[in-house]
Amino acid sequence: MRKVEEELSIRFGKLEGFVDERTRRLIAAAEAASLGRGGVSLVARVTGVSRRAIVAGGHELRSGTRSLLPPGRVRRSGGGRKSTIRKDPQLVNSLERLVEDSTRGDPESPLRWTCKSVRKLSEELKAQGHTASHELVAELLQARGYSLQANVKRHEGEDHEDRNAQFEYLNGRVKHYLELRWPVISVDTKKKELVGDFKNSGREWRPRGKPSEVRVHDFMIPELGRVSPYGVYDLQKNDAWVSVGTDHDTSAFAVASVRRWWQAMGQPSYPQAEGLLITADGGGSNGSRVRLWKVELQRLADEIGWPIEVCHFPPGTSKWNKIEHRLFSFISQNWRGQPLTSHEVIVNLIAATTNRKGLKVRCELDRQKYPKGVKITKAEMADLNLDRASFHGEWNYTLRPKTTRTL
Repeated sequence: MRKVEEELSIRFGKLEGFVDERTRRLIAAAEAASLGRGGVSLVARVTGVSRRAIVAGGHELRSGTRSLLPPGRVRRSGGGRKSTIRKDPQLVNSLERLVEDSTRGDPESPLRWTCKSVRKLSEELKAQGHTASHELVAELLQARGYSLQANVKRHEGEDHEDRNAQFEYLNGRVKHYLELRWPVISVDTKKKELVGDFKNSGREWRPRGKPSEVRVHDFMIPELGRVSPYGVYDLQKNDAWVSVGTDHDTSAFAVASVRRWWQAMGQPSYPQAEGLLITADGGGSNGSRVRLWKVELQRLADEIGWPIEVCHFPPGTSKWNKIEHRLFSFISQNWRGQPLTSHEVIVNLIAATTNRKGLKVRCELDRQKYPKGVKITKAEMADLNLDRASFHGEWNYTLRPKTTRTL
């Protein structure tokens, strides 16, 4: 009997993929008939064809039902298990109501505060009295043009009524300084980075099967902490300075970075200039409403003996700041896929950043302390030598030295 089973298994195995449902049950019925008593059970056990199908196949062989089947059919009309959609015509409508955007606004919906995965959709359909596995839910969604979608950033919110006018004003001031060959710098803080063997987005070439191994969880290493790279990009020279701060990202740190740029790069490059223009975002450590930012700039203006003019980008337009796509984007490309394991690694990776247009970057570590929460009094603000522009003086202003520069 074991030999019969083995031979039967081999024969059916060779036919797998070459016969349709009807031919399969007919062959199984013919094998069962040739075996005699107990043949149906043996064939069913070896081939996996159900006893019911084998019996039906035997009936077809004996009665010649083939002539009664329409061309191209393997079973009589109405045979086989009914599809879930045919048994439950309201299933599709219920599913589409669940995935409609309007469902999110329904506080009674169980999906109001959950991810609409196919498993959760299946559970909700079952709670409504339907029968649908998560596989069926996925098939129904795909058949109706649904697919997995990520969020897309397109809504910028309400524009300020003077947004375009501020861009025109800012561009005009930049053009004026560039024509005079005076320095124009774009400033901002890059995203803070954890120091240590943490995953860094992107990929780099390595021997096959030997990726850099990093930590599973991004918990800060206390002795290493995190760093705040503050950048100063020179629009005239296409070069930049980056201070990698190990303390808080405050206005004092921001202006200290500008001061470092001036001492190392600005002063040697522009010995005959008579002014400095800074373009900056409207928020953060160099925000237009931050008092400490203006106080620290006043100190810098007094030191260098030049007026420092500032033009802020209007709200919601930080992506237009030159430093974002002329410096920070190339830093991210240069260190992609490389764990930022130490301060030295970070400084070296930033300093090695360049592009096809000849970008040059200098970078240093700043270990100075910059405490948060420094309060600036009204008296200190009143003591500033601050000239506000007639057009949006809260965005455009100049801090002039309190003493005349002596050559």
